[in-house]
Order: sequence, then structure tokens, then C-alpha cells
Amino acid sequence: MRIGELSRRTGVAIPTIKYYVREGLLPPGELTSPNQASYDESHERRLRLVRALIDVGGLSVQAVGEVLGAVDNPAQPLHEVLGAATKRMMPRYGDAEDPELAAAREEVAALIERRGWRVPPDSPAARALAGALAAMERVGHGDFAEEVLDQYAQAAEQVAVADLAYVGRNASREDLLEMVVIGTVLGEAVLAATRRMAHQNASARVYGDRPPGAGDA
Repeated sequence: MRIGELSRRTGVAIPTIKYYVREGLLPPGELTSPNQASYDESHERRLRLVRALIDVGGLSVQAVGEVLGAVDNPAQPLHEVLGAATKRMMPRYGDAEDPELAAAREEVAALIERRGWRVPPDSPAARALAGALAAMERVGHGDFAEEVLDQYAQAAEQVAVADLAYVGRNASREDLLEMVVIGTVLGEAVLAATRRMAHQNASARVYGDRPPGAGDA
């Protein structure tokens, strides 16, 4: 196919496609004449992946290049490929040190050890969790970690098993990377919405039959 058809199929403007080729995110087409190149389904697939990483994953062009470089390196272990993608999609939190953050980091490290997780305590996800726990401490809910953090961790383990079981049904490295994007970004949206529905159900079961303002006897 010509670049115009590739653009129509993917919805990506021709100048943007040329830019991705220059940046090495998309392989150049096969030259059929000095001024014409032919593209195939592999170009369409890669272009859709690039757009997913940018539009859904929120990655910069430079970060996309690094992730795709890992994908295209057959010597790179798949675990490291997935890590390269998820690391760049993890929200970043401030690292301003204070007593709450220091305590939260210790709590996260203890959680990792307690559950036997193969996760570095300084990983982006661990730092994000510590930031969230520190924020809860600052607003007066420091007992959250002690009371329910392990229950959250247990639920997260079940979600992770389900995620990887779904991802594992896709054979190619690009399939797996696409599922990282979907699972990390859209999957979190699904999880958040499902959690809110479960909250609504639990609240209705616990408080739904009580008259307004009624408390426990």
C-alpha cells in the first residue's frame, strides 16, 4: 500500500507517519521508485502500536523509541520488555522527603517482603504506592496500611494473575506489548469502575436499609 492508504487505514496524518519514520519508530517502506515507497500490514501494525503507546500510554516519542528498541531486540528477555513499557507508564510522584514518606517507604518494603514479591522497593510502582500511603497519613488516615493494605495486595495479586493469563494467550512480542498498554491504562480504568460499583453494592448492603442519620446502637 502507498503512504496515503496507510494514513487512511490508521487515521495518522502523512506528515506524522514520515516523522515516525525519521525518528526510527516506523520502518521505512520499500522503495518502488525514487519518490514512492510501499508499506504492508506490518507497518500498519507498528503504526497502531506507536499511536497506542503515545495516545493511550502517554509516552513521549523518545520513550516509545526506547520501548520499541527493547521489543525489536530478540536478546532482550520478555520480562524486561514488559518492564520497559510499564516503567514509562507509571505515574510519577514527588520525592520530597518528609517523615510520612520515609515511614511509607518502610511500610512498602515490609509489604514486599511479607508477601514475597519479586519487586525492588525502589521500583516506580513501589515509589508510587509509598507516595499514596504518605498522602493518606497526612490527611489523618495513616491506619489504612495497617488495616487493609494486605487485603488490597491480595486482591491485586488475583488481578495480576488474571491479567497475565489473558496476556499469555497472545503469541508475539508486539501482542504482549499491546496488552501491557491496554492492561496498564484501560485495565486500570476498568478496575477503578468495578471497584466503585463494588463500593456502591457494599454500601447499600451495609447502610441501605438504615434511615438517614441512623448510627450503630
